Amino acid sequence: MGKPLIYEILEKPASSSVIGICSLIWWLIQKRGIGYADVGLSYEAAVDSGQYWRVITSAFSHVSVVHLVFNMSALWSLGAVEQLGQIGLGVEYYLHYTLVLVVLSGLLVLGFYHVMIQRFKVEYFRRVTAVGYSCVVFGWMTILAAKQPSSKLNIFGVLSLPISFAPFESLIFTSIMVPQASFIGHLSGIIVGYSIAWGLVHGMNNYWAVTMLGWTALVFVLSLKRTGSMELSFIEIEPVTDPSLPSVGVVATRNGRSRTLQMDALSGRRVADIV
Repeated sequence: MGKPLIYEILEKPASSSVIGICSLIWWLIQKRGIGYADVGLSYEAAVDSGQYWRVITSAFSHVSVVHLVFNMSALWSLGAVEQLGQIGLGVEYYLHYTLVLVVLSGLLVLGFYHVMIQRFKVEYFRRVTAVGYSCVVFGWMTILAAKQPSSKLNIFGVLSLPISFAPFESLIFTSIMVPQASFIGHLSGIIVGYSIAWGLVHGMNNYWAVTMLGWTALVFVLSLKRTGSMELSFIEIEPVTDPSLPSVGVVATRNGRSRTLQMDALSGRRVADIV
């Protein structure tokens, strides 16, 4: 018999916490009828509209239960990283580089979209939406494959894959089980994972992890405020406009909230944000 579940949770505290967070978010998404477009990452929303917060929300959100179960099952198995402190991994390493994987893989997805849109003129990638923890899962598969190639990856408790081939085997398996799975998202996770495993991205410690987390949180909150996605009355962002330009202003105050809309009088194009 294996260990009781409670002991395994205690041995994998970071993985267990992420699984709990992703499961809770999935439940809230189902309960509130939220869709891909509301939380997912797309070039149009993130780059064109400045909704940078989607880099984070997309990573922890799942709309399909099959997608959630696959990712969380794989993540549970990858929690073995937390128990490998003797080879330089461990809980601290796991936390540091999970943050790196979440941020860099999301930015790399947007980079791929940018190239497809601007270089190859494929407008489809402007609106395609990525959602799910797959980027991070594939990143950890890749890191573990490089650091501990003799390990096995267990999925659903019945499928066992050699970790050395797991990223690419899982890519095929996911494409079959979840046809809408993002190839670019998974590939981005693999690329960032190899960058970490091969030392191209390195040097993370508590100081840099806290610094990166702080800047990520700041951008997250400010982009929520700036795009009007959340009311944060304690933060004020002043629009930068040229006072010499003619403009039409509409100011309405209700319950202490002020909104200002400025329009370019010559072209009718919006040049300032709604705050």
